[in-house]
Amino acid sequence: ALVLEGGRLSADSRRFQKENEPEEPLLLAELKPGRPHQFDWKSSCETWSVAFSPDGSWFAWSQGHCIVKLIPWPLEEHFIPKGFEAKSRSSKNDPKGRGSPKEKTLDCGQIVWGLAFSPWPSPPSRKLWARHHPQGPDVSCLILATGLNDGQIKIWEVQTGLLLLNLSGHQDVVRDLSFTPSGSLILVSASRDKTLRIWDLNKHGKQIQVLSGHLQWVYCCSISPDCSMLCSAAGEKSVFLWSMRSYTLIRKLEGHQSSVVSCDFSPDSALLVTASYDTSVIMWDPYTGERLRSLRHAQLDPAMDDSDVHMSSLRSVCFSPEGLYLATVADDRLLRIWALELKAPIAFAPMTNGLCCTFFPHGGVIATGTRDGHVQFWTAPRVLSSLKHLCRKALRSFLTTYQVLALPIPKKMKEFLTYRTF
Repeated sequence: ALVLEGGRLSADSRRFQKENEPEEPLLLAELKPGRPHQFDWKSSCETWSVAFSPDGSWFAWSQGHCIVKLIPWPLEEHFIPKGFEAKSRSSKNDPKGRGSPKEKTLDCGQIVWGLAFSPWPSPPSRKLWARHHPQGPDVSCLILATGLNDGQIKIWEVQTGLLLLNLSGHQDVVRDLSFTPSGSLILVSASRDKTLRIWDLNKHGKQIQVLSGHLQWVYCCSISPDCSMLCSAAGEKSVFLWSMRSYTLIRKLEGHQSSVVSCDFSPDSALLVTASYDTSVIMWDPYTGERLRSLRHAQLDPAMDDSDVHMSSLRSVCFSPEGLYLATVADDRLLRIWALELKAPIAFAPMTNGLCCTFFPHGGVIATGTRDGHVQFWTAPRVLSSLKHLCRKALRSFLTTYQVLALPIPKKMKEFLTYRTF
């Protein structure tokens, strides 16, 4: 954690940073599909999506050929060092006393593009579901949503691997999925049919809204942790911000020079990052639409031609759980880790054909998926957040940028709370 003096790093902070520079990410484990070598081995083998459950107890891996692996976390001890495991599962997370979880294989029948775990449903949601659907499927448990090639969305119970619901409505590939973090079991889906759809699993998967306006395939959707906003990225230079309360468009964010393919909110909802084929990540204030910073993915090999822009095209971007780091995957075969307040990457790891990345919800690990159907687990920076950052994160979890600017506090403090001290 760095001490800020008037918006600049103090000498003590620079010395602390130098002494505590994170090491390069180490490969902890790599999982490969165990399939016989067939003539169509390379066809449809991509790992388009990987996901950890919010409590860190499960990992979902879209390993290609219509298969999703549900793997209890942590992996076997010889794979994952001590300290990278999930927090202990409480009895409330295993209400039926099923004992130690087992690995599951879900055959989805179609190529799987998107994955999303639900949060553990809130008690009101559980009671509402039980009252209105006494004979229906049980969604008062941890569930996994899978977005398929034919436009279908299949909803699975994680603990048993049973199919609960099949949601129909999209006319093309369901590329991404996102649950509201509140536990209300509202699911957002993004599709190549150029729409986003909102589903209420408390109402047996009823489609409650269709969001239109994109002119190209929708690649990504992300819901802010405070559940107020939805960001969608399509094969366009702009991204759309929607209200999760009224399901109306708030604004378009314009600044990229090519298709935007990935987006993510910071844990306090105060920042939004978008990644594009133009080789850059832009950091935005979602409340004002202001562009705060651009992170350019330059070629590291001087022998490579800088004009070959597609080599650094972005595939995925995500925030770390404490909100101090970003991870990005690009076509130049590198996983990059960025510190929030620095303009250059702080660490690199070589990876081939990367498509997606996500942080373990308790930090310390990054999972990446590749075109070969592999998933890799890397070490990530583990830091103790400063008291200043913890206070900022707590305040920004319920205060918008405009509310912060209206506070009777010094200008320097407002700049820090609104991430203007870069």
